[in-house]
Amino acid sequence: MQAFTEGAQAAGNEVDEFMVAHMNIHGCLGCMKCMTKAKDDPHICVQVDDMEKIYPEVMNADVLVFASPMYWWGITGQLKSAVDRLQAVTGYAGLERLSRKSTALLMTFRGGGMQAALSWYSVFSQIIGCRDLGTVIGFEKQKIAQARQLGASIH
Repeated sequence: MQAFTEGAQAAGNEVDEFMVAHMNIHGCLGCMKCMTKAKDDPHICVQVDDMEKIYPEVMNADVLVFASPMYWWGITGQLKSAVDRLQAVTGYAGLERLSRKSTALLMTFRGGGMQAALSWYSVFSQIIGCRDLGTVIGFEKQKIAQARQLGASIH
């Protein structure tokens, strides 16, 4: 993520990072109350946790970058919980609030199972309607340069 951030900032972009592994983020309850919340309610989700810091940034961002080591053929549980909670953004502000965004996936891994992670990301981007900027997956040194270049390509 550091190389991506350096590239994006060098291209004049503002970058906000959230280290979800160190945040208090609960899993989605599936209650669907986000679909009926009043627009003047300051809480997008019925759960009040560190997603309150993430929601405004997600709604205002042009690009969402998911960065994670591969755990059991996918993103970490902490990141998955945060992504699941983006349901509240679609309920509160409409699907178009996410579908106008671009996305990228940065993932470190060694071994097999890459297709499962790519499948998750592809389905997320397609169903939400985001524009895929690309993926950088692996552990090799050239991946650092690729991540920096991907960040720099965002204008």
